[in-house]
Amino acid sequence: MAAKRSGAKPKLGPTGRPLPDFGQPAPVTVHGPARVVAVCNQKGGVGKTTTTINLGAALAEHGRRVLLVDFDPQGALSVGLGTDAHNLPKSVYDLLLDRSTRVQDVLEHTAVPGMDLIPSNIVLSAAELQLVSEVAREQALTRAIAPVLADYDVVLIDCQPALGLLTVNALTAAHSVLVPLECEYFALRGVALLQDTIVKVQERLNERLRLEGLLATRFDTQTIHRREVLHRLVEAFGDQVFHTVIPRTVRFPEATTGGVPIIDYAPTSPGSIAYRQLAREVLARWDAQ
Repeated sequence: MAAKRSGAKPKLGPTGRPLPDFGQPAPVTVHGPARVVAVCNQKGGVGKTTTTINLGAALAEHGRRVLLVDFDPQGALSVGLGTDAHNLPKSVYDLLLDRSTRVQDVLEHTAVPGMDLIPSNIVLSAAELQLVSEVAREQALTRAIAPVLADYDVVLIDCQPALGLLTVNALTAAHSVLVPLECEYFALRGVALLQDTIVKVQERLNERLRLEGLLATRFDTQTIHRREVLHRLVEAFGDQVFHTVIPRTVRFPEATTGGVPIIDYAPTSPGSIAYRQLAREVLARWDAQ
């Protein structure tokens, strides 16, 4: 009788696909020019700011120089990193509309080594109206951050939950778009609307722009509906859906209250493990391109 073939079945990840081994990223010896990623979804409360902070911190752990741009008038990214958003001498608003303001005048170092911040607050909400009369208004952010792109490996832009002129500025400045979303029915419809906007920006303003990937956030494995939506998301978008899935955990709001990334606040929590895996997955994708 012939011997049975042996071999371990591939480990399936939360998305139902075999989970690759992303390995450890190679160290960086030369920095820049930066890859610019817009973290974008027109729906609020899907984890854009949480993803920007924690992906940035996890990339910095791997020796990447990271710049975070708070491009939301709510200033949640700034607050989430311990900045007093109500008392900013200068912010991204000044960088956009005051030609005498340099990036260095606005830049802040965070508590995470290798990760810097361009902060924001409610004043940015006035920029949308003021930019309307500007020449090349969609390129305002592109011009503003251009002087420091050579100093960083990654720029992550935390976009507001809307598809207005500020978000178009972010998409015009970016190489790619990372879309965090909750696994619920309306998320699929929202991705379709965002894709339409990406296509328009590609055609008219930024032909290099592409979809970096869709990231399932606040995921609860015990909820049948969320598992079904994630399955449909993978069916519809395939490899554009990250293998990494971010779990729902109370550690995220606790870390935000403390003004630090979750990988510092609770380094062994499932959320920290997920964002560290996401950083490795993102870097593996970039290395493969």
